[in-house]
Amino acid sequence: MKEWKASEKGAQKMTRDGAISVNMVTGETSHVSDRAPEQDYSPSGDSTALARTALHHLDDRRVRKSQRKKRRNRRKAYREGTAANSRPSSRLQFTEEERAAPELQKAIRKSDKAADKLDAVRAAVPEKQPSLHQPVNPLARPLQEIGHAAHAKVHEVEQENVGVEAGHLTERGMEKAVRYGNRKLQNWQADRKLKPWREVSSAEQAAVQANADALYQKALRENPQLAASNLISRMWQKKKLQKQYAAAYRAAHSAGDAAAAAQTAAKGAKKSADAAKKAGEFVSKHKKAFLIVGGIGLLLVMLLGLLQSCFSIFGGGVSSIVASSYLSEDSDLLAAEAAYCAMEDELREYLDTYEQTHDYDEYHFDLDEIKHDPYVLLSILSALHEGQFTIDQVQDDLQMLYDKQYILTETVTTETRYRTETRTDSEGNEYEVDVPYTYYICTVELENFDLSHVPVYIMDTETLSMYAVYMSTLGNRSDLFPSSGYVDKYITNPPEDYEIPAEYLSDERFAALITEAEKYLGYPYVWGGSSPSTSFDCSGFVSYVLTNSGLCNTGRLGAQGLYNISTRVSDPQPGDLVFFVGTYDTAGISHVGFYVGLDEAGNPMFLHCGDPIQYTRLNTSYWQQHFYAYGRPPYD
Repeated sequence: MKEWKASEKGAQKMTRDGAISVNMVTGETSHVSDRAPEQDYSPSGDSTALARTALHHLDDRRVRKSQRKKRRNRRKAYREGTAANSRPSSRLQFTEEERAAPELQKAIRKSDKAADKLDAVRAAVPEKQPSLHQPVNPLARPLQEIGHAAHAKVHEVEQENVGVEAGHLTERGMEKAVRYGNRKLQNWQADRKLKPWREVSSAEQAAVQANADALYQKALRENPQLAASNLISRMWQKKKLQKQYAAAYRAAHSAGDAAAAAQTAAKGAKKSADAAKKAGEFVSKHKKAFLIVGGIGLLLVMLLGLLQSCFSIFGGGVSSIVASSYLSEDSDLLAAEAAYCAMEDELREYLDTYEQTHDYDEYHFDLDEIKHDPYVLLSILSALHEGQFTIDQVQDDLQMLYDKQYILTETVTTETRYRTETRTDSEGNEYEVDVPYTYYICTVELENFDLSHVPVYIMDTETLSMYAVYMSTLGNRSDLFPSSGYVDKYITNPPEDYEIPAEYLSDERFAALITEAEKYLGYPYVWGGSSPSTSFDCSGFVSYVLTNSGLCNTGRLGAQGLYNISTRVSDPQPGDLVFFVGTYDTAGISHVGFYVGLDEAGNPMFLHCGDPIQYTRLNTSYWQQHFYAYGRPPYD
């Protein structure tokens, strides 16, 4: 009888070692994939010893890395100390009158003391350069490898004897402690050699600080109006002057002119002071916008655990807020402006060549000017990105702003017209016929919405407030675009002060009105703004002052709305409103302000949210050209 044999039956399975084929009859398996079976990584005596050796190597590598970092820091300290030692004396020169002034004596003493200390530590610097390289034993690494190998051999047998294991552990600890002590001693010796150069660098920094403080006190003495500014403004001004002096000091000394530093810093003191005062007054009103920023700043200070006095913490934190500077790199600021200008240039080129690139019978163009102010652009971007951005981060923002500012409309209409054509009949006679054809008329309209009008539509209250602050100070970077009109209005030729004649203030109603209105002098014009936290536009300013002075609760009205609720008058009195038309492209009333009477020369004056909020003569050619009427609000 033939022996029965089961039929072959197989299956494939996926395992950690790859796909295998299983004979379901015999149970035999075979690998289908090319993947090799997973290795056995269970510990053995040899592998454990190797692992311990690897850990020792990692520890040695960490130590060597730390030592290299310390050597780099020493070389840096030496370079800084050498540079500080090579610069001329930082001692400031004061006149006898200045030294006798009580308000300057303390600052001058500190400046002189810091200069004396700097001279002393400079004199103590050795002429011989210290050795920055620690001696290296060429046998160190071979000895380490021998030691690791010996310890690995002990590891192989120590598990069999508890006493050997304990003794080996103690030995390793002692070796590690000795090496740690040797490193500490070597680092201390190296740092001690560099002590004179470190002291020179530290003393120079202290001298620069003391000199900046003295120059600040001198600026306060020479410009008494600065001392009358609020605390926030003074602290911001002091911080800015310190930075200016430090930069000017190093730049001047690199050129060999020691006196130029103080001169440069002193010249910039008053110029930046006015901006500091304005920024301080403006920011002090912006609790909503700066509550979050200030809270974050204070939280960071607490987390960092800086050991400073309460005053220095307050001063540093508030100064960083009040500075309201563009925090982005100059390269990113300029790149953003260049990118936006490139889009405008492309639009300009498209319109300039429109008739050459299109095929219509007739063209009509109604085009606004293609332009924007760079400070408006950078202030918007800075506000949207919490003070700092890169060019890569704002590409989408630039396109969004461009699309909102420029609205291009191209409209094509058609007409059926007729032209006379000469034709020939079958007998060769010519005749004329009117033939209809389609006539194409293209109308191209470009509306420039004005970039400064965009923020109110894309920002919440806090972001709009930050935008207003950036505009009020131009990011403290009036040097970026000196041709901007804002530089002239805010920095170069700010609005002049005006004092209302006393006889007008005898009217209690007008006195209450003007007291509220003058709180916001110098605030920037922000389209749609209607509160101190966001700044104002013209109607927002008038509405807010009327309501918050308690004289007339108007709510938020536009210029036309304010005109509608007012009674027209021909003989205006201080406190009446003055209305204008045609100041920008809009129907009806376009601008409004407060009439405040005549100045000493008999010129009519009004207070309005121009750019910024300011007093202005009413009888100039511009305002006379746009004047419409006087109106009296329904005072309670």
